Amino acid sequence: MNHPELDMESVEARLHELRADLQAQSEASQESRDTVMLDQTSVGRLSRMDALQGQAMAKAEEERRQLALRRISAAFERIERGEYGECIECGEWIGAKRLGWDPLVLKCIDCAD
Repeated sequence: MNHPELDMESVEARLHELRADLQAQSEASQESRDTVMLDQTSVGRLSRMDALQGQAMAKAEEERRQLALRRISAAFERIERGEYGECIECGEWIGAKRLGWDPLVLKCIDCAD
């Protein structure tokens, strides 16, 4: 049984919304993750270094987005199994307010320490 205090339709809607936002951000940032050209005639050394740093930051942000997308998929799987809202550590219900703030949380406040 999923968390008894939550409206599962609204939880699923929020998860779908989060997934759509992350996918849109991923598509929008594709260009910043592309290969940086190392043509010294058109771009100076410091500008290339800035571009490489920007690319590295964009790739790290994409990795965080992909992790969040995997966590969203896992949340949908827990909903299907009827386990959404249970702490993965102790099995107690996670606080409804905690899940409202972050629907991807896996542990209750006591086990999160």
